Amino acid sequence: MDVRYINPFLQSFLTVLPQLGIEDIKKNKIGIKGKEIQSHGVVIIVGIVGDVKGNVVYSTTAECAKKIASSMMMGMPVEELDDMAQSALSEMANMLTANAATKFSEIGINLNISTPTLVHGDFTANTGIEQTVCIEMLVEGLPFEINVSIES
Repeated sequence: MDVRYINPFLQSFLTVLPQLGIEDIKKNKIGIKGKEIQSHGVVIIVGIVGDVKGNVVYSTTAECAKKIASSMMMGMPVEELDDMAQSALSEMANMLTANAATKFSEIGINLNISTPTLVHGDFTANTGIEQTVCIEMLVEGLPFEINVSIES
């Protein structure tokens, strides 16, 4: 996978989350995975088509997902991942990926994104592409992965 495909997602994450009221964000490490992504509790999948195709799979713990949803809902306590919390998280994934798409267009790569699909529980997701780059982040000290699985 072309390394140019990674920075738009990382930059998007570091730009969008502070706009949602989340300030404690740290990049942990970047690694390579196969096509299978093990759920940490909550997974949001966004399809990508255009000059490149594939998926971005956001994965985090239920605890981190609840904190993000709470922040997006102006601090309202989120005790469970109900419809409102899931909608907030899906919108976050939409914002992150749309922002990354804009950054891709700045380097001459045009793409479109699908509606986010959120699933939660203990399972394995399959990206359909043999190699996935995993950007491990910490959001308020909790793990959050950006799994980028794109091919030209």
